[in-house]
Amino acid sequence: MLGGYIVTFILLIGVLGVLVVMLLKRPILGRLGGDNNLVDYLGKAKWFHNYWLAGIFLFIMNTALFLITGFILYLLTLFLIPFVHLFVMLLAVIGSILIWLLINKAWRGTRSNRLKMGLIGSSFYFFLTIIFIYKLVTLKPAYPGEDTFMAAIGLIFAIVVAAVAFTACFAFTGFSKKEENM
Repeated sequence: MLGGYIVTFILLIGVLGVLVVMLLKRPILGRLGGDNNLVDYLGKAKWFHNYWLAGIFLFIMNTALFLITGFILYLLTLFLIPFVHLFVMLLAVIGSILIWLLINKAWRGTRSNRLKMGLIGSSFYFFLTIIFIYKLVTLKPAYPGEDTFMAAIGLIFAIVVAAVAFTACFAFTGFSKKEENM
């Protein structure tokens, strides 16, 4: 019973942490500086000025980060190392937010194209949310008498995490208060 409270507490802390970072986006963007190689490369790249290509790049980055994190977590389950997965997930969240902020800083274009780019790129997490909802709705026991309660709880957590990632990615990449360059 205590384990459920701990997991819920960690999930709430994660959601609150993302909300705090979203509120502090402007100061964090200011600290990134203009001397970042990725920002310079993306800002100068012709293909990055097209919202479709920039959105697909963001989609691929989100997919790659998700798959790499999933692979590392899978490897950790083979070695039965406790609590290391929490640090891996924390590093994945920090890495994702950093990439989103760098893409935000590198984008040069209209506000409407920024929104389109952010929506295209963050749609990976939207699709992931839909998949988890589908898996929850169609959840059936593998054998007669199997209790699917813990699987349902895991899927609900996955839905919350994917939905928060979608919202955060879209907020970080799709919105900016700075003056847009045409």
